Amino acid sequence: MQIRINGEDEQVAKSGVSIAELLILKKVESPDMVSVQLNGEIIDRSQYHELRVHEGDELDFLYFMGGGAFS
Repeated sequence: MQIRINGEDEQVAKSGVSIAELLILKKVESPDMVSVQLNGEIIDRSQYHELRVHEGDELDFLYFMGGGAFS
């Protein structure tokens, strides 16, 4: 199955994977700290096991970083 992750074309051997499975397949570090945008829509973490990724979908794995204060 052909999809786009973070702007890069990716081939995933298994079709119909859930977002949770995809995070594991792509060896995403700290998946509990990653937000996922699917076709332009932020997905609630509670749906990661239910929502399936399909041919041609576009995903962004969003990593939020805390920052310090400027002096």
